[in-house]
Amino acid sequence: MTHSADYQIVPVPAFKDNYLWVLRKDAAAVVVDPGDAAPVLAYLDREKLLLKAILLTHHHADHIGGVPELLKRFPVPVFGPNDERIEAATRRVAQEDRVELPDISASFRVIEVPGHTRAHIAYYGEKVLFCGDTLFACGCGRMFEGDAPQMHASLQKLAALPVDTRFYCAHEYTLANIAFARAVEPGNRALQERAQSEAALRAQDIPTVPSTIGRELATNPFFRCSEPEVIAAAASRLGHPPANAAETFGAIREWKNSF
Repeated sequence: MTHSADYQIVPVPAFKDNYLWVLRKDAAAVVVDPGDAAPVLAYLDREKLLLKAILLTHHHADHIGGVPELLKRFPVPVFGPNDERIEAATRRVAQEDRVELPDISASFRVIEVPGHTRAHIAYYGEKVLFCGDTLFACGCGRMFEGDAPQMHASLQKLAALPVDTRFYCAHEYTLANIAFARAVEPGNRALQERAQSEAALRAQDIPTVPSTIGRELATNPFFRCSEPEVIAAAASRLGHPPANAAETFGAIREWKNSF
C-alpha cells in the first residue's frame, strides 16, 4: 500500500500477473482498470468500502472485463477514452481533460498515450500516474494498434513528467523486462543493481510496482533511445544506424517481441 496526498493506493492482484489498483480514502474507493470484478468486490467487502468511480485506460478485456458486474452493485461514473469498444464508459475523456474524484480528494489530468491501442490514455495527478499498458517497470507495452513513432511519442510524454512521479502499471512483468533491458544495455550499472533489488522483492512476493519516472530514465531501454549502447543495439538489429530515436525504439521493441 502506498499513499498519495489524501488517499491510499492498493494493488488487487488478478489473473496471472495483473494489478487492479484501488484508490481509497475513508469509506470511499475508486478502481483503475478492473479486468475482473470478483477480487475487487472481495476487497471492497472486506474493507467495508463503497465504490465511487471507475477509471479505464484502454479497451482490452483484462482491463474492462469486470466493469459490468461492478456496475450492478455500484452504479458509478465510468471514465474512459474515446473508444466505442468501451461500451460501459459514461464519461469519455481526452488529452488535458480533468477527472475530479471528490470522494477520495483526488484530481487527475488525462494524457493521451496511443500506441498499445489507438485510444489509450493515462491519468496523472500529484506525481501519481496510472498508465495501463503503455509504460511498464523497465519496459513498455506491445504496439497492437499503433506504430513506433506514435508509441515513442507517447512514452516521451511520460518521460517528461517529474522524476519522482510514481507510476502504477497493470502488470508484474518487471523481471522479464529487466532481463531484456540487460541484453540491450549490458553496461548499465544501475540496471544491474535494479535486477538484484527487484528479484529480492519478487522472492518475497512483493510487487515491483510502483516505480518512478526517474528510475525508468536510468534503466528502461524504451526511455533511453538516445543512449549510445541502446542505439548500437538497435543498429545491430536493423543492419544500419537508426535515423532517429523513434527508429531506435522501433528496433528494440521489435526485438523484445521475440526475446
